[in-house]
Amino acid sequence: MLEVHQFPCLSDNYGFLLHDSESQETVCIDTPDADEYLSQARHRGWQITQIWNTHWHPDHAGGNAAIKAATHCQVIAPEGEASKIESIDRAVRDGDIVRIGDYSARVIDVGGHTMGHVAFHLPEAHLAFVGDSLFALGCGRMFEGSPSQFWQSLSRLKALPPETLLYCAHEYTASNARFALHADPDNVALAEYAREIAARRARDLPTVPTRLERELATNPFLRADDPHLQGRWTEGGDAVATFAALRAAKDNF
Repeated sequence: MLEVHQFPCLSDNYGFLLHDSESQETVCIDTPDADEYLSQARHRGWQITQIWNTHWHPDHAGGNAAIKAATHCQVIAPEGEASKIESIDRAVRDGDIVRIGDYSARVIDVGGHTMGHVAFHLPEAHLAFVGDSLFALGCGRMFEGSPSQFWQSLSRLKALPPETLLYCAHEYTASNARFALHADPDNVALAEYAREIAARRARDLPTVPTRLERELATNPFLRADDPHLQGRWTEGGDAVATFAALRAAKDNF
């Protein structure tokens, strides 16, 4: 069985330890805080054997060297960002397979937030680690990519099975919900989701993971191909233009 241990770290990051009870392997999904990851693994009696980096930003790969020094684990990171990430043992690209025990994870190109950003999808476990490419009711800032690239990346995530649990790397959902309601005010499912989010955050509960099926119905960045949303945000019904307009609006919201 696979177990995901989720914990807060830094100011608004989530850390994830993916553990296979059969093989006793444990994977760090990104490394925002090396000390916290090592402490969490030690507390649970887990031995860290791998790191899977989604992208190069320091709050995702900054703990690689310290965790590798303490555990002698293998570091797996995106090929397109290998020059920016410390301590890599294996560079991966879209379509590659990585493993924990008998479970396989497919590497998905989700560039846009950064050029070489990847996600890891474990189909047997119905989960995906998406880093900063996609958030509950949001998506990452487009620091390096283009709207066309980012929309293609999100389209790859849209195509995953709807029951997939998405493990996003930050607790941004309350602010994302405010923008989503501004972007798509007539969406009844979104309004209900936003109420649930407000109630969870009022009790200091996480809103991550989120289920893809719900995001497909409510996340404006995944719905840039929806005619209703296109009509609100662009002229001409183009998904890339709509996504670009939404991303620019969120940047200044």
